[in-house]
Amino acid sequence: MKEEIEFDIQEELKKLPAKPGVYLMHNKMGEIIYIGKAVKLKNRVRQYFQSNKNKTSKIKEMISNIAWFEYIITDSEVEALVLECNLIKEHRPRYNTMLKDGKGYPYIRVTIDEMYPRVMMAREMKKDKTRYFGPYPNVAAAKDTLDLIHHIFCIRTCSRNLPKEQGKGRACLNYHMKRCLAPCQGYTTPEEYKKQIDQVIHFLNGKYDGVKKLLEQKMYQAAEQMEFEEAARYRDLIKSVQLIAQKQKLTDQSMEDKDIIAMALDKNDAVVQVFFMRDGKMIGRDHFHVRVANEDSQTQILTSFVKQFYAGTPFIPKEIVLQEEIEDQKVIEQWLSEKREKKVTISVPKKGEKERLVELAAQNAQMVLQQDREKIRREELRTSGALKQIGEWIGIEGIHRVEAYDISNTSGLESVGSMVVFEDGKPRRNDYRKFKIQSVKGPDDYASMREVLTRRFLHGIEEKRQGKEMGRFTKFPDLIMMDGGRGQVNIALEVLRELGLTIPVCGMVKDDYHRTRGLYFQNEEVPIDTHSEGFHLITRIQDEAHRFAIEYHRSLRGKAVLHSVLDDITGIGPKRRKALMKQFGDLEKIKEASIEELSSVEGMTQKTAEEVFRFFHKK
Repeated sequence: MKEEIEFDIQEELKKLPAKPGVYLMHNKMGEIIYIGKAVKLKNRVRQYFQSNKNKTSKIKEMISNIAWFEYIITDSEVEALVLECNLIKEHRPRYNTMLKDGKGYPYIRVTIDEMYPRVMMAREMKKDKTRYFGPYPNVAAAKDTLDLIHHIFCIRTCSRNLPKEQGKGRACLNYHMKRCLAPCQGYTTPEEYKKQIDQVIHFLNGKYDGVKKLLEQKMYQAAEQMEFEEAARYRDLIKSVQLIAQKQKLTDQSMEDKDIIAMALDKNDAVVQVFFMRDGKMIGRDHFHVRVANEDSQTQILTSFVKQFYAGTPFIPKEIVLQEEIEDQKVIEQWLSEKREKKVTISVPKKGEKERLVELAAQNAQMVLQQDREKIRREELRTSGALKQIGEWIGIEGIHRVEAYDISNTSGLESVGSMVVFEDGKPRRNDYRKFKIQSVKGPDDYASMREVLTRRFLHGIEEKRQGKEMGRFTKFPDLIMMDGGRGQVNIALEVLRELGLTIPVCGMVKDDYHRTRGLYFQNEEVPIDTHSEGFHLITRIQDEAHRFAIEYHRSLRGKAVLHSVLDDITGIGPKRRKALMKQFGDLEKIKEASIEELSSVEGMTQKTAEEVFRFFHKK
């Protein structure tokens, strides 16, 4: 482990190359706490360890937590920028200005490479032979547009391989509801179907007038023929088209793709508003909350936002219009141009239509900030604020990552252990781990917990020894919380001592009614306010560790029951067992099934069906 090796910062600073690259700052636990890029690593990294004069309190705090650093050299500043964006997105270091929202934007995809194309939603834009439209501001907007397209143009939604599977099976319900031309039955020709697809493409390009005229024509025809229900259906479709058109009221004379970005800032809260303009029309907007420190300027926040936002979205417009100039603007333009494979311009307008749009975006950001301030404050109190409160109770500062453990061994069946992780007061489910107890027979919670903790930290130590920064167990917690008192805490401390690790451990103590009453820390029970946010967070952590263990244990019990029952029947192997469960859902329905129902299962012979029936109906 690098944190166990004596790391002489001053000596390592002398070895830094005068080349572009990315540097990663680690704390004593090996956690990455800051990631940055540099034109010359030698100059940039040294600045952190020189005089504290003119440094913000955020930077001073970060420097005090640096135990060691590493760096990756690149061929250019643009390469360093790309690598920095990717690493920040992966590790989310606590001292980087972070985009809180991990939003993705949907597209509508037309499969023009098929004889009978389909129109569907896509989560990302790929380099294939289909056409993409968007991105749309949210999933609801994309779904509304798709639903309208299928209503108006009667495009198929099935995944049949046409024309290969044409005529196989019956026409689906969409055909009978007049929402599909049924190419699966040959009720339309490829030429007729293509005309509908061409109209879909016109519609997706924002050309609504032709569609409105066509629908009005059909509405009047239906009314003349006294088909009033049909006329009402066309009337509703016209309203839907008008609604989508109205959402694009803001227009720009240039008819180009651009994003308008502005922000509002208030102490530690910042909101960035983005207007999405495509073909000169505003197709939507979205806002993003950004985690900032008191000293972060608007320039720094906008710079971080632009880098993180465009690192995560596949669509990059021709122009990005900003509220003010950002750092590394030319380098970012070069990076985005390479990513888009066409020139991208970043501009800061001082007058005219663009400046008006920026001001409008800023006003929207300010409005969202005011509306959400109380909501954000409440969320912080119940998460990071609650964690800070727990730290104050036990006298530990800077707790960010908490791991909690529990053991489940109901009914004497094999025991399991759970590990749940909370970061800044929120569950980090991707880091949850479960353990099937291997060395302990019977319900021995202490021995089981010893095994779980030993395996967890041995895995972590080995991953660190191998230099794995993103291993499944690499990140160590700032605090371990045990679902119990003195006994469980002492087991954890013994394991850590044997492995040469120093991590604070506290127990979540329950009263006689199985309710959390306090924390056990350093051989003392620490009283806590049972009406506080810290108490509620402890309860959530405890409940989550228990739920995760029980859930895993239940799944193992279910598998064991299935194995012990179905596998004892002559003629039933893994494939037939799976087929039975797929058709009937659970064991009780298999027991109640008749021989005829059992024989209808895929791969089941009459003889085996009789064996299953006989097995469950023995007298």
